Formats: sequence, structure tokens, C-alpha cells
Amino acid sequence: MGQCYYNETIGFFYNNSGKELSLHWRPKDVLVVALGLTVSVLVLLTNLLVIAAIASNRRFHQPIYYLLGNLAAADLFAGMAYLFLMFHTGPRTARLSVKGWFLRQGLLDTSLTASVATLLAIAVERHRSVMAVQLHSRLPRGRVVALIVGVWAAALGLGLLPAHFWHCLCDLDRCSRMVPLFSRSYLAVWALSSLLVFLLMLAVYIRIFFYVRRRVERMAEHVSCHPRYRETTLSLVKTVVIILGAFVVCWTPGQVVLLLDGLDCKSCNVLAVEKYFLLLAEANSLVNAVVYSCRDAEMRRTFRRLLCCVCLRWPNHKPARYASSARMGASTRIMLPENGHPLTDSTL
Repeated sequence: MGQCYYNETIGFFYNNSGKELSLHWRPKDVLVVALGLTVSVLVLLTNLLVIAAIASNRRFHQPIYYLLGNLAAADLFAGMAYLFLMFHTGPRTARLSVKGWFLRQGLLDTSLTASVATLLAIAVERHRSVMAVQLHSRLPRGRVVALIVGVWAAALGLGLLPAHFWHCLCDLDRCSRMVPLFSRSYLAVWALSSLLVFLLMLAVYIRIFFYVRRRVERMAEHVSCHPRYRETTLSLVKTVVIILGAFVVCWTPGQVVLLLDGLDCKSCNVLAVEKYFLLLAEANSLVNAVVYSCRDAEMRRTFRRLLCCVCLRWPNHKPARYASSARMGASTRIMLPENGHPLTDSTL
């Protein structure tokens, strides 16, 4: 290990990596900041609304909704971190200290890692619910709390590692081009970790799909064919496509350029697109609120009450209104009868 450069300026590291550090506001910088501020504000508002809805509606005081609330909290944190980035980017980057730069990047990495890890936790709990045919309220609260604690422990770990260990301040040859104070190996590991999360989510939702399809086909053999069975399968396909599609569209471009930079691809012009791909990844925090919460009819009703400032207390409703096929945050409730008697509904 050679000399360490803890007291150098940010410009020193940017020059070392070959990343341009603008000293004045360029049209590109203005465009990125304008788009970033817009996305950040939308992320903050939508996820605050989701958290308020879960807190105010007693029907949402169930373990699975704690995970949805944690997702909204992680995305809210991501919105705040990206807002902080927008106020410390462009020409302002050169005025940051090394510690300030690590703080800016650490906030972003921690929040995005927490968001991605919570998506995986939600997939795992949905899989468990379907296989055990349990109601949300019967999911072990301790298990959900442990998942949430694990998510934030992993997120804080990955967010703090670069500032205390996984940097290149003592080995300039390992510095990334996109993130000039980070080691390239950190970027490669972060990108591969996100890819692993996607593959695990893909495996979980595919297993859920085939399990439910088999049960629907089994029901159709003993019950006169009803259009609802076909609608159930189609709705499930739509749910899985939306969940995985949103993740792929928002995260894949950024993970690809991170991996290319981490592998030190000299011919890849990753700096030309990195800001826009980071913005797209941040937009996932807005998409999550739509995919996992806004598709829930009950959640939408709670949103309307909150926005209209009518009443935060849940009114009494007849149980019949929430029969078998009500949608729940990027999910489909399905009554799975067995021996002629319906089991509890499973949320996918």
C-alpha cells in the first residue's frame, strides 16, 4: 500500500480518475438538477403519503404492511439523499471536503441498498404467505421486525464501508471513474449484489406463479369452469410482470454501467450516461409506491381521505366488500379452496 491522500481536494481525485469536475453551471448540470429535484420532491410526497396511510388505517397495522412501510421509509430516505445530492452537485462538488463527499455518497448508497433489500424481503414474505396459506395478520411479527433490522444493518454496512475501508485514497490506481473516491471492486460487488437480488426475486415470483397456477387448475377440475379462475391467472401474470419489469427498467442500466466501471472497461464511456442512469434508479423509489401501494384499492381510498382531509379513522365496512379478489399492493388475493372449503386468502 502506498501513500494515502486523505487531505487532498476533491478535484485531485476527479483529475486522477479522468472525470470532469465542472467549475460553472453547464446546461447538462442544470438539466440533471432540474430533473433530480422534480423526482426527489415526487418521491418524498408519495412515500410520505404511503407512510401516513399505513399509520392512519388500522387495517394496515399488519406485519406485511410493516414491510411496505419500511419500503416507503427507505424510498423516503432515498428521496432525501438524492435531494441532498442535488444541492451538492455540479460546481458545488469541488467545494466539498473528502468527508463531505463520502457523506453525500454514503447517504445515497445506504438508502438505495435499503430499498432494494426491502423489495427482496417483501418477495420472501409473500412466498412464505402463499406457501403457508396465511393471512397477513398471522405472519410472525418478530420475523418481520428481524427482516427490517437485517435490511437496515446490510444497508448501513454497505453505505459505510467505502468511507472507512473500501475506498481508493491509498491506492489511486484502483479508483473508479464514476465515483472517483471509491474502489472499483466496491462498484463491481454492489452491481453484482443487485443482480443477485433480482435473480432471487425472479425465482421467488416464478415459484409463486406456478404454485398458484397449479392450484387454480386443480380447482377447475372439480369446480365448473368460472371466468374468475382465468382472471386470477392473468392478474397474477400482470402482477409479476409489473414487479420485475419495474425493477429491471429502473435498475438494470445503472447496474450495467457500475459493473463496467468496476471491471475497468477502458473503452466504455460510462461517464456520458451515469447521471441519467442514477436518476432512473432514484425514480424506482417513486415507482415502488405505485407498484406496491397505489394498486391497492384500500390504499387508494385511504389516500383520498388523507388528501381530502376528511377523517383519518377507518370507518366500519361490511366484510362482503372485501371478498376474494380484492387487490393488495402489487398483489392478487386468491381464495384457494380445499376439500370444498375456502382457505384464507394469500397475497402475492
